[in-house]
Amino acid sequence: MAANACCDENKTLTRRGVLGRGLAAGAAGALAGLVGEGLSTRLAFASGAYAGDTLVVLSLRGGFDGLSAIAPIGDADYYKARPSIAVPKSQVIGGNAMFGLHPALAPLLPMWSNGSLAAVHAVGQPNPTRSHFAAMEEMERAAAGTSLRSGWLDRMLGVTGATGPLAGVSLGSAMPARLFAGAATDVSMASVDGFTMAGESANRPMAAALRAMYGTAPDLLAGPALAADAALAATVAPRAAYTPANGAAYPKTPLGTALRDVARLIKSRSGLVAAAVDSGDWDMHEGLGTAVKGQRMYDNLAETASALAAFAADLGPSGMADVTVVTVSEFGRRVAENASKGVDHGHGNAMLLMGGGVRGGTVYSAWPTLAPGALVDGDLAATTDYRAVIGEIMQKRCGLGSLAEVFPGVAPASFGLATAR
Repeated sequence: MAANACCDENKTLTRRGVLGRGLAAGAAGALAGLVGEGLSTRLAFASGAYAGDTLVVLSLRGGFDGLSAIAPIGDADYYKARPSIAVPKSQVIGGNAMFGLHPALAPLLPMWSNGSLAAVHAVGQPNPTRSHFAAMEEMERAAAGTSLRSGWLDRMLGVTGATGPLAGVSLGSAMPARLFAGAATDVSMASVDGFTMAGESANRPMAAALRAMYGTAPDLLAGPALAADAALAATVAPRAAYTPANGAAYPKTPLGTALRDVARLIKSRSGLVAAAVDSGDWDMHEGLGTAVKGQRMYDNLAETASALAAFAADLGPSGMADVTVVTVSEFGRRVAENASKGVDHGHGNAMLLMGGGVRGGTVYSAWPTLAPGALVDGDLAATTDYRAVIGEIMQKRCGLGSLAEVFPGVAPASFGLATAR
């Protein structure tokens, strides 16, 4: 594959605005958000019955290179395949004899050391593809071999009963919003504070527009809209002067800003069930770089780690006790570096897990090795379905008894990567 074969496809995705799908039954309306750069956040609020963890899904768009982030330093074939860009054993942090964390993940080392950060390696999805569009769609639908067209977070909300007027909110823009596609209520916005109806002035917030539109409407129409107004008032107003706690310093990046918003929503006790944050620029066909500051992979990982570390600091141990963060990506990268000192689209990948209920400080994996005969078309073999990893979290931390309605035909992983609530 040519070094820039997919770049235009990925850039198109990072500039696509997200259209809202409505407030609630009988109060649907098109909502518009401002276009962001490589970032999209979706939020879901429960009706009050949910008692599990807040699940934060961080999608690393473009094809995350798990072999750089969680380097298999104990596999000699790793260094044979990547003579220029492999992470040297002398530079990794954390980990064990087989795996080491990229040094740019240093902001997360305290969480690794206290057991609230873990990784899962050699994960993938069924029917893998090297197309960003197709892989993203399948990752967010997460129902291979079925006719389901909803997103897996939408199905999770249905199982947990999250049906309030702000049951699903898309905050930001950039990526096609498929995780919440389906029957659960969801609304799209560029930011909560700047939420406006399509066609309304940016100076007229959503709550004011709702009151004007539905103030004299029949109850059937006005009820859901005014309930949404009340929910906005309850969650937005108290956050106007928000200051992160515990000295947390979020980086001034789209990801840092998004995670800051997620943290303050959690602390506002507004019933947040799920937040899905997208961060792009992982499509490194060229110039991935060595494991030092100023190199592309290093700087991207450092930015991500700093944002996640600030998020954890802001919530503190008591807040993180009820939160689980999971990273996913549509696919990984090939094992061998290319002539442009980058890596092309591959399959097997790594996930990060962070939270108070995570059994961390280790890398979970049924490692297939990087021996040439163990690769699948030049890629790390995926020995664990990413849905099984999330499924174990859902059962142990989110209170789901069965995965059938969320991930049909998938059994939860049995790594023991989380404690039961």
